[in-house]
Amino acid sequence: MAEQKSCQDCQQKHDCMEAYKKLGDFKGPSVLPKIIVAFLLPIVVFLVSLAVFDGFIAQAITLRSVSIVSGLLFSSACSFVFVLAARFIVKYFNAGGGGQE
Repeated sequence: MAEQKSCQDCQQKHDCMEAYKKLGDFKGPSVLPKIIVAFLLPIVVFLVSLAVFDGFIAQAITLRSVSIVSGLLFSSACSFVFVLAARFIVKYFNAGGGGQE
């Protein structure tokens, strides 16, 4: 990795390089599953529930603006319930109630 111009005149550049090297060599558990559960799955749940509720609500309510708002509310509620359930499951497994630590 090439040194940046701001690092060339710095008297502590060797300490910085050592710190970045240690951070780059850090071996730990992957955070990818947590990222997927925390960010991607709630969006997917929202979009899928919006598509499902849009089909049901469009048949029940003839006024389009009311059906859009109610679909958004129901989908938001589904996403909120999913997030709460995911938090409960994560806390359950992290507390040693059946998962790995």
